[in-house]
Order: sequence, then structure tokens, then C-alpha cells
Amino acid sequence: MSLLVIDKPCGPSSFAVVKRVRAMLGKRHEKVGHGGTLDPFATGVLPICIGEGTKVLQFLLDADKSYEAVVRFGVETDTLDLTGRVVLEHSLGNLDGAAVEGALVHFRGAIEQMPPMYSALKRDGRPLYAYARKGQTVERPARRVTIHELAMVRFEPPDRACLAIRCSKGTYIRSLAADLGRRLGVGAHLVELRRTASGPFRLEQAITLDELAARIADGRAPPMLSLLEALAHLPRVTVDEAQALVLERGQAMTWQAFTAGRDLSGPVCAVRGGTAGPSLVAMVTQHPVGCVKILRGFRARG
Repeated sequence: MSLLVIDKPCGPSSFAVVKRVRAMLGKRHEKVGHGGTLDPFATGVLPICIGEGTKVLQFLLDADKSYEAVVRFGVETDTLDLTGRVVLEHSLGNLDGAAVEGALVHFRGAIEQMPPMYSALKRDGRPLYAYARKGQTVERPARRVTIHELAMVRFEPPDRACLAIRCSKGTYIRSLAADLGRRLGVGAHLVELRRTASGPFRLEQAITLDELAARIADGRAPPMLSLLEALAHLPRVTVDEAQALVLERGQAMTWQAFTAGRDLSGPVCAVRGGTAGPSLVAMVTQHPVGCVKILRGFRARG
């Protein structure tokens, strides 16, 4: 088992989806995790890692994400999305598509973003939402994120815009919606969110929970992806058998010898070749002293 891409439905939490997949696959006693939380109301690409696949979770969380988001202007909520309590309402004035387009330019590229109070980020060992539920607001530093692509797909008069977004890890689309509303002077909150891509995974690869259940009931194998498919967004170096053994044993190897002079930075997939097909040996990066540092090792094939 390695990885399965689920098209998460609206309603359950990401953890609840993991539990359902574990039960369907009969993996109750095996490690199962997800590669990037989606809010319960959000839908779309949710990578589920199983068994050895859980070793790549950290590298999936670091990957860029793509979304389709619907923003409603004129109303602010305490959670910055449709699940929250309305805290302010504004007149829309002359809001139109051109005004929204004009405001988007301020959110492209590297930006500072304030994490929402209703989030799982921790302060003094407690998640921020624990403070928020008691009506408390605590200081939290702004985070630097990157919005690689931000475009308006359409404007739906009088108060909604559908946006297409590709962003770095750690970006809160709820915060982006609220900040866009403030920029326009009319407030806003997020009403729909669909993740269309997470790292190398696309919506076209995803299977719904109902489809997964039907395949298992019919005795068909789930559409599992390999570790290398899961890490297709990262650079890779093919190593020979001698180098693979050095890495598996945790012995010293210079970065120059590993990369054969290629200009690479970690994390990098170290891949064993051979007639049986490629297999992942380790995830590595460059140690400051110029040698290979193992980030994660994987069981030898066979």
C-alpha cells in the first residue's frame, strides 16, 4: 500500500475521511494519514497515505496547492467562511468584476497573511480555535506565503466571485477572501472551496468514497499510487546498487558524488534503478558540511 487520492466530499473532516478509508481497506491496525487538511465544508483532492506511504506525508504537506474558491462580498464572519457567525455587513456600493480584478493584483506573489483565529495553529500549547471559541483573540505573527497564480474565473452579480488559486503551503484561502474584502472596503468571506491539485495530484486522479466502496465491494483493487508517483513533484537522482547500499546503511556520501555535479537542493528522491523498475531508497538533502543527509529511508524492494 502507498497512496490513494480521494475526492473529499463536503461535510466530514479530513480525519473522518481517513477513518472511513482505513475501515474500507481493512487497515485498522496500519498507519494511515492525509497529506494536507481540508476544512469540513471544503471538497476535492485529499491524498491518503497508507503504510509505508505515510513516510512521504511531510513532503506532500510542503507541496503547492491549487483551489477553486467562491468569495461572497458584503458580509464578514468570525471564522472567515460560511460556517461562522456574521459579525459585520456592508453596502456593496459599486462593486463589480472590474473592481475585484483590480484588487487581485495586491495578492499575487509573496504576501504577509495573518492566520485566522479559527485554525489549528497552536499558541502556548493550545490551538487557536480553543481561544476563539471562548471569544478570545490572541496575538499571532503574520506568515509569509506565496500566491503563484490568482485569477478571477467569473463574477456573479451582485456579490460573488469565483477565483482560481495556486499557492504555497500554509496559505489560508479563508484569510485571502477576508483580506480581499477589506481591500475592496466591503468585507467578504469564503462560501465554497474545492482543492483541484495538491503537489502532483490532480482532481482527475481522485476517487470518491462511494466509488472506492463500490470497487472494494466488487473485488477490484483500489487505484493506489506508488511512492515515486506521490513524489513526482520533487527532483530525483538514480543511484547504482553500491550507492543504494551506502544510503540504506546510513554511511557517508558526498553531495557532489550523489548529484554527479547537478545543481540540486533538497529534498531529493534517491531512486534505485534496475530491471525490476525504479524504487525509492531514501529522501535526502544536502548537509551543511557537504555530504548527503537522510531525511527518510524506505524498505528495500523485495
